[in-house]
Amino acid sequence: MISALDGSATASAGLSVATGGGSATGADFDTFLKMLTAQLQNQDPLNPMEGTEFAVQLATFSGVEQQAQTNKLLNRMIAQLGGTQLGQFADWIGKEARTTQPVWFGDRPLTLDVKPDPAADSVTLITLSETGQEVSREEIGPGIGQIDWYGRDAAGDKLPDGRYSFVVESLRNGDVIRQDTVGAYARIVGAEAEDAGVQLIFQGGSAASVADVDALRDPT
Repeated sequence: MISALDGSATASAGLSVATGGGSATGADFDTFLKMLTAQLQNQDPLNPMEGTEFAVQLATFSGVEQQAQTNKLLNRMIAQLGGTQLGQFADWIGKEARTTQPVWFGDRPLTLDVKPDPAADSVTLITLSETGQEVSREEIGPGIGQIDWYGRDAAGDKLPDGRYSFVVESLRNGDVIRQDTVGAYARIVGAEAEDAGVQLIFQGGSAASVADVDALRDPT
């Protein structure tokens, strides 16, 4: 764009677009050249500024068309970069990611990473539905590490299949001293490019952004 400041360079750039792509932009520029030539041939010698103003208007129109073509090229580049970004996560498919977003629970237990307050003498695991409603509470005892969650209610019956998230409530002497979200592992089955970034698709249809994933592991 910088090298096309003078008239001859601009004409050369426009003709190269018309020859290489055969686009509407190139055709409009050819029309501009024909109209400019006709204007110069029929310009009133007693009023030369009128023709110059007309030519400036045509040149402005051509510049807008050239900018539109540039925007198309930039959009293609952005799309290509988006594909490259998705390619970076191809190796993640089939692995299990740890996320605090709701994950699918069905026939197999979920692995949870529990990290309560070290000062807690009692820890409660709270299970939330996809809409954030509490569906169960269970005492799991103090300690940091991974546990298998089998999805049972207070009566020992299996909770319905669905998406769940988790919170641990740390207590000391009966008082709640801290609440923390719990990371759960879910298998990655795909990735999608969204306006906000790449979204990882988990088994069961749940999803989370890459920013919401803080650990990966091979399936156990």
